[in-house]
Amino acid sequence: MLDHFSYNERLGIAIPSFDRGWDQYSEDIQQAILFHWENIRGKIPDRIAELEEQINRKQAKLSDEENFIKSCELNTEIADLASIINDLWLWYRTHQDISAKIHM
Repeated sequence: MLDHFSYNERLGIAIPSFDRGWDQYSEDIQQAILFHWENIRGKIPDRIAELEEQINRKQAKLSDEENFIKSCELNTEIADLASIINDLWLWYRTHQDISAKIHM
């Protein structure tokens, strides 16, 4: 499956990476890809929970921070983490229909 997925450092998960059109893969390969994606997809909520914990810790630091520059840095880090969460939810939701094909 390494040929069909690449690890995305920012998201912390492997995402689909195809070198040809979906219909050019055999049905067996398609099913294997879908099965592998479903396993990855199932871990996305846990990854999101990890990032939310990081945000909560940074927000706690932010509430006690008196240094303006450090506050700005913390806000930027929080925004970056929130952006990752948003992207993970997009991957989770937009590929829900693809995952349903496993059960057909």
